[in-house]
Amino acid sequence: MNILKVNGIDLAYDSFGNENDEAIILIAGLGTQMIRWTVSFCRILAARGFRVIRFDNRDVGCSTHFSHYQTLDFDALATALMSGQRPDIPYTLDDMSNDVIGLLDALSIDRAHFVGRSMGGMIAQIAASEYPERVLSLTSIMSSSGNPALPQSSPEV
Repeated sequence: MNILKVNGIDLAYDSFGNENDEAIILIAGLGTQMIRWTVSFCRILAARGFRVIRFDNRDVGCSTHFSHYQTLDFDALATALMSGQRPDIPYTLDDMSNDVIGLLDALSIDRAHFVGRSMGGMIAQIAASEYPERVLSLTSIMSSSGNPALPQSSPEV
């Protein structure tokens, strides 16, 4: 595990494969450490010719924690959002998207395949929409855009 300073915080990350290969960045879901992207999975991707980067999002694992803030009350957050108010939160998904781009910058990676799981899929979608020139492909797993106006997935999915 390595740690880089990105956007004023520490991000813990691992890298697998050759630094000269096309990169895949694996973005974990809410509260999930990078180790959920298993070493064996990362090695399989690296064996197929990719440089694989997995990392701990802010507030998770070995990355910077925001423990000086109160624990997030999801009911209060939902209520604030539904009433059109800006919730009092220490960071947003946009900040987390910028962390992904900052990590790529720190690793001198111009473009990567973005793979996000759950909330990580939302982060990947934001990064792809804000920085399309940095994205080779986008895979959003068990995720949505977060737009409440869009239809929800069916129970079969």
